[in-house]
Amino acid sequence: MSMMDEIKIALRKGNILYRLIFINVAVFLVLGLLKVFMRLFIPGMSLTELRYAFDTDVMKYIMIPSLPGELLRRPWTIITYMFAHTNLWHILFNMLVLYWFGRIFLQYLTAKQLLTNYILGGLAGALLYIVFVNSFPGLSEYLGGSMLGASASIMAIVLAIAVYVPNYTLNMLFLGPVKLKYIAMAFVVIDVLMIASENAGGNIAHLGGAAYGFFFISQLKKGRDMGNWLNKLMDQIASLFKPRPKLNVTYRKPARHVSDEEFNRQKIAQQKEIDRILDKIAKAGYESLTKSEKETLFRMSNKN
Repeated sequence: MSMMDEIKIALRKGNILYRLIFINVAVFLVLGLLKVFMRLFIPGMSLTELRYAFDTDVMKYIMIPSLPGELLRRPWTIITYMFAHTNLWHILFNMLVLYWFGRIFLQYLTAKQLLTNYILGGLAGALLYIVFVNSFPGLSEYLGGSMLGASASIMAIVLAIAVYVPNYTLNMLFLGPVKLKYIAMAFVVIDVLMIASENAGGNIAHLGGAAYGFFFISQLKKGRDMGNWLNKLMDQIASLFKPRPKLNVTYRKPARHVSDEEFNRQKIAQQKEIDRILDKIAKAGYESLTKSEKETLFRMSNKN
């Protein structure tokens, strides 16, 4: 078995937490190798020129821009930014936090809720980043800049599980047992204070993710899953790529006299109806069928 086969099996059998980590690491490696390729094959380029070329020719299409007009021209970056890192320590810290808190999250909540918190937390972080940079004059230096990283998405997961089980205790190195609520509070306070640092945009995005995580759990406790719409959307998209179940129908010419032309017309009409019903099942499930459609499906599948 090849290494690629082993990776495919691990991804199929692994939970969403490992898949998220794998995607982030894979994107990091691809970007790193692309930068190496540019260094090796583009002649006469200094390191400063390499960094500029890499940012303008590659990262421009992955990082989320601070200007709304630029975002409208590259709308996909609102998703790609939350899976991209170019700094080794950045991705290492983010993946460790995602792993630690993601495991706790999955002890109490579902894999789908982990995924929607990651994505919607990232979207909330991006939104707050753009709003703040374009609203506060003290942040005008970030206008025209861009942002990347999974931190906002991860903060949504951290805050969500910390609010859900605030007294869950972790044994921290040098600190001993510490409750989740205090760890989450420390993260938030640090991000607020770090708005005065050089990475103000990133810290603002963290707070956007944290706000979504808090909001998600507050609504979940009231019986509302704020990520349910995204789960349904992803299920519908996934159903488009699933092979439609095949229903073998044997058509028998009726005993009464029917012309071959009429028989073929009826056969085509019946097959179209079966195809329509199977498409409906693939998109919305068997329970979405009407009583008449269920009877038609049963009748045709038992026809010989």
